[in-house]
Amino acid sequence: MYRCDSLLKKASTNGFTTDLIHRDSPQSPYYDPSLSPTQRIVNALRRSLSRKWEFIDSNGEYLVKYSIGNPPVSALGTVYTSKDVTWTQCEPCLKCFSQNFPLFNPKKSFTYRAIRCNTSECNSVRGTSCSPTKKNCLYYNVFALGSFTRACFRETFTLASSSGQRVSIPNFTFACGFRNAVQNTVGSGIVGLGGGNASLVRQLGPLTQGRFSYCLITPFNNLINSSKLNFDDAVVKGREVAVTPLAPKGPNTFYFVTLLQISVGDQRLNAYFEQGNIVMESGTMLTKLPNYFYYQVKKALLSQVKLKQIRDPTGLLDLCFLTRGNIQMPNITFHFEFAEVYLKQENMFIRTREDSLCFAAKPAGKHRAVLGYLAQVNFLVGFDLERRVVFFKPTDCGSLMQTLVFELDLVFCTLSIFMIMR
Repeated sequence: MYRCDSLLKKASTNGFTTDLIHRDSPQSPYYDPSLSPTQRIVNALRRSLSRKWEFIDSNGEYLVKYSIGNPPVSALGTVYTSKDVTWTQCEPCLKCFSQNFPLFNPKKSFTYRAIRCNTSECNSVRGTSCSPTKKNCLYYNVFALGSFTRACFRETFTLASSSGQRVSIPNFTFACGFRNAVQNTVGSGIVGLGGGNASLVRQLGPLTQGRFSYCLITPFNNLINSSKLNFDDAVVKGREVAVTPLAPKGPNTFYFVTLLQISVGDQRLNAYFEQGNIVMESGTMLTKLPNYFYYQVKKALLSQVKLKQIRDPTGLLDLCFLTRGNIQMPNITFHFEFAEVYLKQENMFIRTREDSLCFAAKPAGKHRAVLGYLAQVNFLVGFDLERRVVFFKPTDCGSLMQTLVFELDLVFCTLSIFMIMR
């Protein structure tokens, strides 16, 4: 018998929220207390500029704790909004990278079920094929830097919410990594938040109606709070909310939005219209702008900032200025389709040394332009996959639970009943 009355009260105030752990925060097993905030920024910058993240889904920035199987085995997944399939390394592992968590052994789980090939379950996951025996569904990828072999299966996936409730999803489509050719740096695999059928968001189904949001704190000098990832039937509301449509552009894993113009101070920069010209990305810090925008912004900053231009001491960024202490840089506004997002200095400028303040963006070149997570810090960023829109709301993410405004229909009673019936 479910105590729906008590669960209703709890859910209406907390919802279904879990912690997002930055890899360089004290909550991360990879935290190095000897590093200064500037050193952490430079390390994240190096990861952003490594091309590996474009090919290999294991070198991201934010982590989430979960468990898989029954009895549950703890895991730590790197969160990507540009990936669908959630996977972890499994026994027997033919080629695995080192991880801090035990390997998951599907043979020891009571709820493990292999997915057969040539079934709708297998065909719904992009990048799958049949095993050599033509029996089981494999998720197999070949990249510039290596290959991966992962078996697709259904299993019980469990997340811990910020309210203390544990949310279990039975029959969750998952992948076991038995051959992982490239060395990982964090976690035991990934958690996919993309827009495809196999993503965690899609598999939550009617419980969230394709909605999720996150709120990212400044990751390099906040040693107390965690960023938050919200899975609930919530609408981001308020007077300052900006809403832009997701562009009808494939593959549907990626969250493409359309950047129409950029303002630097009072100077508005125009460019030719290109639908879906930038991707929302949680797995890399740096924003990579379309070339035609980047060079205009750089020129505008050089004309407006009355500071000495210097070379970046790290050699990583293109536009840096000599300055110590607090300095007011020109405001930068991203004019998306139907939405204006006013970025703060912390979103677009970083210090690579005590006397070096740099523009935190690069030209995308021939690759996809991405809106990195630094540009999304202290915004409540919401995704509604049914309405095909993205929300931006300026938010003090360090005090998330006091500032979020939810319109909740989902309660833990509904969640519990749905999970049993699924």
